[in-house]
Amino acid sequence: MNRPMKPDKNSQKSLCPCLAVFGTGSDVGKSVIATGLCRYFANQGIRVAPFKAQNMSNNAGVTPEGLEMGRAQIVQAEAARIPPHVDMNPILLKPTSDIGSQVILMGKAVENATAAEYHHKKASIFNTAGESLDRLRRKHDLVIMEGAGSCAEVNLMAHDIVNFKMAEYADAPVILVADIHRGGVFAQIAGTMTCLPPEKQNRVAGFMINRFRGDLSLFDEGVDWIQTKIGKPCFGVVPWFTGFEIEQEDSVVIEQPRPVTVTQTRRPAVAVIRIPHISNFTDVDPLKRLDGLDLYFIEQCQDLSPFAVVILPGSKNTCFDLRWLHETGWADALTCFVRQHGAVTGICGGYQMMGQTVSDPDGLEGRPGDVPGLGLLPIETTLQAPKTTTLTRFSYDGAEGTGYEIHMGHTRRLAGRPLVTILARNGNPVNEPDGTWLPETRLMGTYLHGFFDSSAVTRCWLDAMGLDKIRVSGVHGPASRDRDYDLLAAHLTTHIDIPAIEALLRNQTERK
Repeated sequence: MNRPMKPDKNSQKSLCPCLAVFGTGSDVGKSVIATGLCRYFANQGIRVAPFKAQNMSNNAGVTPEGLEMGRAQIVQAEAARIPPHVDMNPILLKPTSDIGSQVILMGKAVENATAAEYHHKKASIFNTAGESLDRLRRKHDLVIMEGAGSCAEVNLMAHDIVNFKMAEYADAPVILVADIHRGGVFAQIAGTMTCLPPEKQNRVAGFMINRFRGDLSLFDEGVDWIQTKIGKPCFGVVPWFTGFEIEQEDSVVIEQPRPVTVTQTRRPAVAVIRIPHISNFTDVDPLKRLDGLDLYFIEQCQDLSPFAVVILPGSKNTCFDLRWLHETGWADALTCFVRQHGAVTGICGGYQMMGQTVSDPDGLEGRPGDVPGLGLLPIETTLQAPKTTTLTRFSYDGAEGTGYEIHMGHTRRLAGRPLVTILARNGNPVNEPDGTWLPETRLMGTYLHGFFDSSAVTRCWLDAMGLDKIRVSGVHGPASRDRDYDLLAAHLTTHIDIPAIEALLRNQTERK
């Protein structure tokens, strides 16, 4: 077995400093904090890059080279104003079951593995991650490293290659982020520090409290207590922000176990069915930002008649999620909705589910076999390798857009018309059809993630769905995200101790 490599002291002199942002748990906001720091330093003219050694998420995207990586680091690269590269997220685990994941190594799917199987390869995988980090450090002035989950999982710490092991490799100071909104922030921070051995406690430079609501001055005593208890400074208390949004990494933020009651705003509403293995749920973020339109993620089967449109999102396990739709009553609810002239749009795996059958002859997602589709579109899908990962330029009803494709399989259209024309993949011109729509209905599907990023495409889609009264702002999709990165950076710099963080980085440089 390969032993984890150690940094060469001489070579370290040519490498830029790193700052690690770790969390007391999942979904405490470390990804958003890292994003804001990337934009702040980029605004100062510093060549900054994001890095996360290993990401576990079904929210993925595609680099300009046509390789796959986590959306969180793509968002952070956007904030840093640089193209995303797989060195920023060399290992991506895409869960396909409770115990197994598809392993994406340096942007390519290499295998499906259980947690136990993957564990035995950690040493060589850590080496790969370290090499990626070194390449980033040679090309940039600063790397913002993000941790994963809780950095103090005692039973996992010896084999954790994302948090302290990577921070030690980079000799990076750690900022510990906690979420006060979920409660127990004192226990989050003090407990995390108690679980860490002394050498890891020493690497923690201080803490940051996220998602505070109310009068900040009323928490001064709380900050003092934590600083005294753990002997570390507070780098800031970040208030809950409104008026802008940052893409979320973890689908836990869209969990909705109970039926949704559509608000009595007289505004049309869109329902996104939260299937068990939902992927790329941020595809619909541009719709969430539209004035006059409500959007809900719904999980428990319910009457769909209050909704103007239903969206079936992408899936990392199409066959499992399609069976789930049948078993939970969603298939019948969707059929009833369509009979009432309801509109349904499928994206990637959701598009595949709308067809007659999904076949998995090679058992790519489990046991080989066929699963009956929802019967909403005249298509048949066969899952097969290799995986398609492309940045894609397309035309829809005369409007051009740019999205990306991440899927295994081929879909055959039996009737209807193509939804879009593919104009280029990974920069190579093509002229190919994608998707299906039935002109006499409001049923359509496409393989394209990022379909709604173009304001012109969104406008055409709204018209096709009978939502022609919804206004699409000129600041939409990528332009809207870019504006929000600036707003996030301004929000952070108002509430965190930037000079203290910059001093950490100077100290790291001086130690070389």
